Amino acid sequence: MSWGTELWDQYDNLAIHTSKGIEFLDKYANFIRDRLAIETEYAAKLRRLAKNYQPKKKEEDDNEFTSHQAFRNVLKEINDLAGQREVVAESLQLQIIQGITLLSKTLREERKKCLSNGTYLQQNLSSQLSALERAKRNYEKAYRDSEKAVDNYKKADMDLNLSRAEVERYKNIMTAKIQQSDDAKNEYANQLQKTNNLQQQHYNELLPEVFNRLQELDEKRTRGIREFIIGAADVESSVAPIIARCLEGMVKAGESINEKEDSYKVIERYQSGFTPPTDIPFEDLSKQDPESSQESHYNNVQSSHLTVKGTISANRIKKRVGIFNIFGSNKQQKIIEACITLKNSLTADGQKEDFSDLPPNQRRKKLQAKIAELQQKIAQETAARDGLMKMKVVYEANSSLGNPMTVEGQLNESEHKLEKLKIDLKKYQGYLERANQIPMASNSPQANRNNLHNGHRVSRHSNGSTEDNNEDGDDQPDDGGSLSRSDSEDNVAQIQNGHNNNNNGSSASPESGLGTSHTSLPGSGQGSAHDNAMGEDAYYETEMELLQPLGTCRALYPFEATSEGSIPMNEGEVLQVIEIDQGDGWTRVRRLNNTNGWDEGFVPTSYIECTLYA
Repeated sequence: MSWGTELWDQYDNLAIHTSKGIEFLDKYANFIRDRLAIETEYAAKLRRLAKNYQPKKKEEDDNEFTSHQAFRNVLKEINDLAGQREVVAESLQLQIIQGITLLSKTLREERKKCLSNGTYLQQNLSSQLSALERAKRNYEKAYRDSEKAVDNYKKADMDLNLSRAEVERYKNIMTAKIQQSDDAKNEYANQLQKTNNLQQQHYNELLPEVFNRLQELDEKRTRGIREFIIGAADVESSVAPIIARCLEGMVKAGESINEKEDSYKVIERYQSGFTPPTDIPFEDLSKQDPESSQESHYNNVQSSHLTVKGTISANRIKKRVGIFNIFGSNKQQKIIEACITLKNSLTADGQKEDFSDLPPNQRRKKLQAKIAELQQKIAQETAARDGLMKMKVVYEANSSLGNPMTVEGQLNESEHKLEKLKIDLKKYQGYLERANQIPMASNSPQANRNNLHNGHRVSRHSNGSTEDNNEDGDDQPDDGGSLSRSDSEDNVAQIQNGHNNNNNGSSASPESGLGTSHTSLPGSGQGSAHDNAMGEDAYYETEMELLQPLGTCRALYPFEATSEGSIPMNEGEVLQVIEIDQGDGWTRVRRLNNTNGWDEGFVPTSYIECTLYA
């Protein structure tokens, strides 16, 4: 079946059909372009999604959990999926869009040529038919003229009144007209034959050839659409195995989650190493003397006073001294220098260099991790040094390869780094050895509480010595992990005897200048003689050794410091707790100041949420 045979008279319809076919091809090309844009946008959004949910630097500690690791692997698979969608978009652009564009351009040019040729053939046939029509009209006119001339001659020949000459004239006219009619007839016959031949050739050969060419073009377009649809599907199929592997990776990531392992890691992370508290002994007040009974009662009252969290007893009370600017500039300078020295020994996250501010178990883990890091750096630096030494030997053997002196400086620098790393490694190994020698329960605040309930009050001085105030005067070992910060027994005596240095009735807050420390200003005459005697020395000795943090706190509300002794804080700011609330509504905190070392002061207890070390 061919268009040239079956559709010989449908030239206009075939022209319209081929035009619509090419428009449909362009429509399919637009569909692929829109799909390509969607694939590209989808890939970009997938990548943006994976990027937005990448673990932040502050969340790196959580990466050890299997659930976090699985989610991180899922994000990698999402990135791979995005890459495959980009491959689909790129393949559609290169294979489909460009192919359709080229085919559409070729079809338009070929169709234009075919239609131009068909138009020429149609015009040629129309011209021939017009010539035939003219020849026919000429023949008809000549024939009528000849018949009229014959009639005129017959009439003249029958008319006896006409002369012989006039009859002869009519005869000559008849003869001429008959000759013209015969010539017109012959011309018409010749033109008819030519027209028939042309028309036969036009409809049997020339025009079918044009229609068949249009048919080939339309079939080529249809075949191209089929190939492009299959090609688009093949593009999708080519990435399907990789996408399937990405989905398999997600499934494996989900299956890798182990809830028991995560629970164990939580234990490993937060285990302090402290042992649970022992039983609290019974106190028989009848067997104690009045002073001991009174002191024990005071200790019980103090130990029953809980913090905001309701877990740590008030044996952490420390004398609040030296929070006002009442001492000489020399001792202030010494204190500042001591704080700067201590600041230099802290790590980037505000912890001590030997991690002694952490619970025992966590301290050992930190030290082991630091030692492993230093050992890895030593191995790397050793390998680099060995490479430099080999290079130096090669240069010394063949000076054309390089100057050995250029390696000498690098060798010295490498040796210096290696020596420093070894010193650091030895230092941290010493820290770890000392940490392993500390008993697990020695730093437990519950142990201190039990000591208080036993009727002994252990006072931890700023110089690290321990003063035992039990009844029989026996020496007690230094409780290195004690969180008690009482510097003087005079404070206890004043509380027991009902003395109060705040004689003017002012509020017992750091804002008023008189806290619960019962420390009077020098020369004021208030307070006991012992308090006045310790004055500056107590402040100096207390602040020279920076107090160990009891925990951390987060500011629930912003606070503006209105007077000396308090410090401002912003909402959400995290500070170190160095002294718990002693019942006056104020907590002593500390923050790291990049310019002046440490900032210490008091903030309202109701403004913060405390998290104390176990």
